[in-house]
Amino acid sequence: MTDTQERCGFIAVLGAPNAGKSTLVNRVVGTKVSIVSPKVQTTRARVMGIAIKDNVQMVFIDTPGIFEPRRRLDRAMVAAAWGGAGDADVKLLLVDASRGIDRDTASIIDRMQKEEKRAHLILNKVDKVKKPQLLALITELNAKGVFDETFMISALNGDGVDDLVTFLSEHMSEGPWHFPEDQVSDMTERLLAAEITREKLYLQLRQELPYATTVETETWEERKDGSVKIEQVIFVERDSQKSIILGKRGQQIKQIGSESRKELEGILDTKVHLFLFVKVREKWADDPEHYRDWGLDFDA
Repeated sequence: MTDTQERCGFIAVLGAPNAGKSTLVNRVVGTKVSIVSPKVQTTRARVMGIAIKDNVQMVFIDTPGIFEPRRRLDRAMVAAAWGGAGDADVKLLLVDASRGIDRDTASIIDRMQKEEKRAHLILNKVDKVKKPQLLALITELNAKGVFDETFMISALNGDGVDDLVTFLSEHMSEGPWHFPEDQVSDMTERLLAAEITREKLYLQLRQELPYATTVETETWEERKDGSVKIEQVIFVERDSQKSIILGKRGQQIKQIGSESRKELEGILDTKVHLFLFVKVREKWADDPEHYRDWGLDFDA
C-alpha cells in the first residue's frame, strides 16, 4: 500500500445535548455545516460534514443530542442519532468534561453496554476542568468497558483536535472517496439557509420559544447580478409566539434577518436579499413533510 491510495470512512459523533458535537464537526470541516447555540437540542437531523487530510476523506456524521424523548420530534431526533451510529465505521462519544457523567450520558453508555457497542471517548471542554477532577472522570468512564481510545479536547478553541483528526485519518479504510473534493456537507444550500435562520432564532429568543419554531426556505432566486434572493417562513404554533418573534415594531425579526443575512453572505460569498415571514401552523411538528426535509423518520 502506498501513501497515495485513497482512504475514506464515516465517523459518527454521539453525545448528550450540548456536549459540543456540532462545534467539533464545524471545526474539523473548517466551515459551518451544523448550527450551534447554547440551548440544548439545537441539531435536529443528521448532518454530514466532510473533511480531507492528505489522501483521506473523513465523513463526520453530526447527530442530534441523545436524551429522554417526550414528543414525536424528540423521538425522531434520537432515532436519527442512533441510526447515524449504526451506519458509521467509527463512533465517537463526546462527553462534556465540565458536566461529567450526567443522566443523558449515563443512558447512552448503558445502551452501548447492553448492545455491546464500542466507541472512542472524546472528553470536550477540558479547559474548564481541573486536572485531578479530569483524571478521575477518565478513570470512571474507562471503567465502563465500552471505550477504546481516549482524547481530551476543546472543540471551541481547537486544543487536541488535530491529534484526534490525525488518529482518525490513520484508521480509515482503503477505498474511493464518497464525495467530490470541494464538497463540505450533504446539506443543500436551501436547507442550510433555513438552519442558519433557525440558529439566530435560538440565539435571540429566550426559554422554550425556539423549540416551538421551525424555518423553511420557500424560494431561492439567483439574480443576474450574482446576488441571491431568499424567502423564508418561520412557523410557530400560536399567535402569541408570532408577536414575540416580530417584536415591537418588527425590530426582533429585523435583527434575526440581519444576522442571518450577514452569515449567509459569508457562506455563499455573494450578496443576499433575505425576506422573513412568520406564520402560525399549530401542529407543524406533526407534519410528515418537515420530517422528510430533515431526513427524520416520522414514525420513529
